[in-house]
Amino acid sequence: MPNQETHRTWLNSERFIPRRFIRPALRFTRVEAASGIVLLVAAVIAILWANSSVGDTYEELWETVFKIEMGSFHFEESLRDLVNDGLMAVFFLVVGLEIKRELVVGELRDPKAAALPVIAALGGMIVPALIFLAFAAGEGGQATRGWGIPMATDIAFSLGVVALLGSRVPVGAKLFLLALAIVDDIGAIAVIAVFYTDDLTFPWLAAAIVTLIIMWAAQKGGIRAAAFYWPMGILAWFFLLESGVHATLAGVALGLMTPARPMYSDEEYHRKATYILDTFAPEPESPHGPARVDHEARQLASIANESIAPLNRLEYLLHPWSSFLIVPLFALANAGVRFGNVDVVDALTSPVALGVAVGLLVGKIAGISAFTALAVRLGLGRLPRHTTWTHIFGLAALAGIGFTVSLFVTGLAFRDPALTDLAKIGIFAGSGTAGIIGYVILRFTGRSPIASP
Repeated sequence: MPNQETHRTWLNSERFIPRRFIRPALRFTRVEAASGIVLLVAAVIAILWANSSVGDTYEELWETVFKIEMGSFHFEESLRDLVNDGLMAVFFLVVGLEIKRELVVGELRDPKAAALPVIAALGGMIVPALIFLAFAAGEGGQATRGWGIPMATDIAFSLGVVALLGSRVPVGAKLFLLALAIVDDIGAIAVIAVFYTDDLTFPWLAAAIVTLIIMWAAQKGGIRAAAFYWPMGILAWFFLLESGVHATLAGVALGLMTPARPMYSDEEYHRKATYILDTFAPEPESPHGPARVDHEARQLASIANESIAPLNRLEYLLHPWSSFLIVPLFALANAGVRFGNVDVVDALTSPVALGVAVGLLVGKIAGISAFTALAVRLGLGRLPRHTTWTHIFGLAALAGIGFTVSLFVTGLAFRDPALTDLAKIGIFAGSGTAGIIGYVILRFTGRSPIASP
């Protein structure tokens, strides 16, 4: 049967703008490495901007203050804080959705299959944190608060590098890295919630918890309208912001609460759709034909919508915005380290920068590899099919690309701009070196006999 086009829009037309600009851009976003490339470009722009002749405008822009006052209500945040506390809540919502998907239908749903990446991720969090503390212990004070910085893995960057390697990395190894990075995200979220929350205001926290409970109860009661959940989600975010708990955790909570199963199964969808199409067969002679078609189409649309899990719908909607707008914007707002008055050699050899860089590079490789070997030796897990120990070393190095979440934790850990800049320099050095080493190891490892999808 010839391929019949079922839905044609302006985007699919041969007009100049969609043909030459929109469709090529959309094809780019479907490349696995694309989000990492955009993120890297944003970080480079931030560094060049901050160190250019108009570098002062970098901080001036991001420190621009926005105020909303209505009677006793007062809201005041800088542009950078709006990105870090507000837009990044959407990023963490997508992270929450990914965690929920992996727990319900993904690699983490089977405890036996999940054991190896979970244990490996624990090693990749514990060892880097200990290495950082070993370097920063002599500094004392606020410096030791940065132990959570080298624990992170940037999923976009690490998986982007793997995508560039194609079939040289076995499918099982890719899934191992994905599961490891998801567990890493869970660890980072726990660290942020427990160790980087100051000055709790319990009435606001109680209000946030009550709001989340109401949303959970509404979901269990069968309320599925997005018009109810979006305002409630924003309310929960605001209450957490005022409570002292980092507001982005509202995104994680909402992601974990999102149903991962559709209302209608595949069989129910086909049965209901067939019934509607058979019941409302075309009647060209009927003057009521158009109205009947409208009614049929609305019913079909409702059934089709509820045949897709809310988690899938939300992730499909938000993932491009998170990957190609929010995270690059976060990098643009936070990666701009000024090197004009900085001795780069002294900065790189400072305990904080060294602790972050060595933690990301050596800590991740040593922690993930050692804990993986221990798990295999104890019979708690086994290497994925066609995956060698060389692959594990390369993947462990790629897990040392901490960029996005490491920068995020840096902003929570330090209030001193000097320490913040040193940590960022360590992140750039450690993540960059880890990415290069991981790429080289995997590039010269034997090609996988199973082509990647």
